Amino acid sequence: MLCRHLLRRLPSLRSISTDLTWTSEKANYPGVTSNITNELQFINPLDLPTIPTYRVMGQSGSIVKPEQIPDIPDDYLVSMYKTMFLLSQMDKILLQSQRQGRISFYMTSSGEESAIIGTAAALDNGDTIFTQYREVGVFLWRGFTLNQIMHQCFSTTQDNAKGRQMPIHYSAKNCNIQCVSSTLGTQVPNAVGYAYANRIQQKNQVSLAFFGEGAASEGDIHAAMNMAATLSAPVLFVCRNNGYAISTGTADQYKGDGIAVRGIGYGIVTVRVDGNDIFAVFNAVKEAREIALKKNCPVLIELMTYRVGHHSTSDDSTAYRSIDEVEYWHKEDSPVGRFSNYLVKKGLWNHDQQIEFSKQCRKEVLLAFKEAETTKKPDPYWMFDDVYEGSSVHLSEQKEELRQHLEKYGKEYSLENYNLPVQ
Repeated sequence: MLCRHLLRRLPSLRSISTDLTWTSEKANYPGVTSNITNELQFINPLDLPTIPTYRVMGQSGSIVKPEQIPDIPDDYLVSMYKTMFLLSQMDKILLQSQRQGRISFYMTSSGEESAIIGTAAALDNGDTIFTQYREVGVFLWRGFTLNQIMHQCFSTTQDNAKGRQMPIHYSAKNCNIQCVSSTLGTQVPNAVGYAYANRIQQKNQVSLAFFGEGAASEGDIHAAMNMAATLSAPVLFVCRNNGYAISTGTADQYKGDGIAVRGIGYGIVTVRVDGNDIFAVFNAVKEAREIALKKNCPVLIELMTYRVGHHSTSDDSTAYRSIDEVEYWHKEDSPVGRFSNYLVKKGLWNHDQQIEFSKQCRKEVLLAFKEAETTKKPDPYWMFDDVYEGSSVHLSEQKEELRQHLEKYGKEYSLENYNLPVQ
C-alpha cells in the first residue's frame, strides 16, 4: 500500500511506454523496444568485447594523461596518503595481536587501501555509507579515531556498541556510516531504501554500498540493483572485486565479464575501474555521485583490486593461492606504493618524511591499543539495555537468570576485567 501511494505521488518514477506501434524495422513491447531481424541470432558473450578498466596512474606512479589527475589540493593528497598508510600499519598491528590471542578476530584491508580511501575521499560527508566489513579506512577518513577502533576490537566499556558486536563491526552515527554487519549483502538493499527516501525527501545526497564480488552472488545484491533501477534511487554500488571472496577464486564464482556487466543487465549506469589507482577511484566515484544526483539513478562501480591479506584471521589463503602470486601484488602493484611514488615524483613526499610518519603511526596505534587493552570489559547486564524502547518481560526474566547464574557460578569466570555493578 505504501509503495503504491508513493508511486501515485511521484508518477515520474514510473515510465512505462504505451506506444506499441510496429514498423518493419522496430517493435515496441511493454518491456523493451527492439530492432526487428529476420535472422535467427544467438548472442555469445565470448564474442563481445569486455568492459574496459579505467586507469589514471600506472603501477610505478606514472601518469599517462595529466588532465585526468583530479583537481585536489596538495595537502588533501597527502592526507589521503597518510590515511592509507595509517590503515596499513594499524592492520599489521591488529593482525599480530590476534595471532597473540589478545583480540579474538580481525580482517585487514591490505591491497585494497586505494579502493577504500579513494571512495571515501570523493564523497560528501552528508552521503550515507553502508560498508561491508573491510572498509575501516572509511571510518578513519571520516574521523573515527584509533581509540574508538581499538575499544571496539577489545569490546571495552568505551566501545560505542557496548561490547555487543564482534571485532571490526564498527558503527559511527556521527560519521554518517551505518553499522557493519557480517551477513553478506544485507547492507545493499538498505542503501537502496535509504537513497529512495533521500529522493522522496528531495535531499541532495546519495547513499553508497560497499560489497565484494563474492557477496555479489547473494540474492540481496540482485534484488537491490533491480529495485534501485526501477525506482530511480540515487545510490552508488561499489564492488571491490579482489579476486577471491572468502576462499574461492573468481573463475569458480562467475562465468560472465566480472560484476560490471550485471549493472548493464539491470539498466544501471556502470563503470569498471583500476581499484589500485586512487586517482581513478576518486574520479569515478565523484563523477558517479554527480550522475546519481542529476539523473536520479543508481550507478555501479566495479573496483578491480587484489586482497593481499588472508580473508580474515580465521583463514589461511596459502591453501588456495600461491605465495608468489601474493608477493607479486604486494610488491609490484601495491596501492600504497603507487601513490607514494607519485607523491615523491611531485615533491610532496620524501624518504625522511616516510620514516618519521611510519614511527608516528606505530606510536599512535600502540598507544590506542594499550589503552583499550587495559580498559575493563562492559557490564554483562548491558546486553539487556536499549534492545527495545521500554522494558520487556522476557528481557527482565533473562536478566534475572543471568544474575542468578553469576551469583552461583561467578567464580568459574574471569570477571575481574569486567565492569560489574556494585552489589
